[in-house]
Amino acid sequence: MSGNIKISSVDIYKADIQLKEPFRIAIMEIVSAMSIFVKVNTDAGIYGFGEANPTWAITGETQAINFAGAVDLARLLIGKDPLNIEERNQELGRYLVRNSTIRSAFDIALYDILGKASGLPLYAVLGGGKRSFWTDNTIGIADPDYMAEKAVGFKKQGFKAIKVKLGTTKVQDVERISKIRKAIGDALPIRIDANQGWDYKTAVSTLKALEPMGIEYCEQPVAHWDYENLRRVRQNTSIAIMADESLFDHHDAFKLASMGCCDYFNIKLAKAGGIHNGLKINAIAEGAGIKCMVGCMLETRLGLSAAAHLVSARPNIRYADLDGYIPLKEDPVLGGAEYNIGEIALPDTPGHGADVDPDFLARCECTTID
Repeated sequence: MSGNIKISSVDIYKADIQLKEPFRIAIMEIVSAMSIFVKVNTDAGIYGFGEANPTWAITGETQAINFAGAVDLARLLIGKDPLNIEERNQELGRYLVRNSTIRSAFDIALYDILGKASGLPLYAVLGGGKRSFWTDNTIGIADPDYMAEKAVGFKKQGFKAIKVKLGTTKVQDVERISKIRKAIGDALPIRIDANQGWDYKTAVSTLKALEPMGIEYCEQPVAHWDYENLRRVRQNTSIAIMADESLFDHHDAFKLASMGCCDYFNIKLAKAGGIHNGLKINAIAEGAGIKCMVGCMLETRLGLSAAAHLVSARPNIRYADLDGYIPLKEDPVLGGAEYNIGEIALPDTPGHGADVDPDFLARCECTTID
């Protein structure tokens, strides 16, 4: 069908969904998931949906920036072949070099179209198989006793791993994990994420104190730009280190792997610019003997469904942190990945399988580029 199908128009929506409670990490606090939904339409009657959930302290994007950027990117794509994802991504990447989150929305929509045009679910389009897997559930930074109470609740719900946000002081962070571990027992893995909150000395000192507490890995203990100290932290703790904010695209992946900075990569579509670059990151990881996780921002099940297909298609992706929709007050997505507690099951419908409730879209600010 390539060469016979063209992008005819693009609908761009501002999708605001409140969180059930404020969510705090070391570098910011979030009270609302302010996404952009992108619907790429074709002259063949096939459309693809993508989502961008900007996280300003990480990617430097806001909803307003992404809405404006989406208008320009849509104009760039009108009349072009959506199935030539390689060329479309090159064009998107050259136009907005740093705006990875809004580029990821278009990338996801293009892969959705490719799946629908081929009649295949996205995991099969990517050359992989279908597997179910589990996500953890995340506790934001708060009072240690409250965090322990949340952890007990997640355990009772049936989650198989708990992720805990840290990145304040050593005393506070050690108290948080100590109380959580005491509350939930020793069997459940705890994953921690400092979100760049520590300097080198605090990172090493804190991680050494946490080593007896059954920590599966630690994400981004130091600043995103501090590759050398990320490597040094890894050398001075027995807790596995995962790169997150230091890893946007495949160029970052090559640098991290060649320097020996980390044990794991956290691939997020919003940082990578979408599935296309996510595949490149995983390929570099495989070559370097590094396992991956696919993580998320506070996406709805639209963005999470696309990410889940990537997890399913690549066995080198060992972990999934795809709990972004759980804190949201509303789920406007139809179809897509289904969650049974934390177990994620993918649909066999063509593309990523997720659509958006028309009633929800009718409430959203929208513009159409044609």
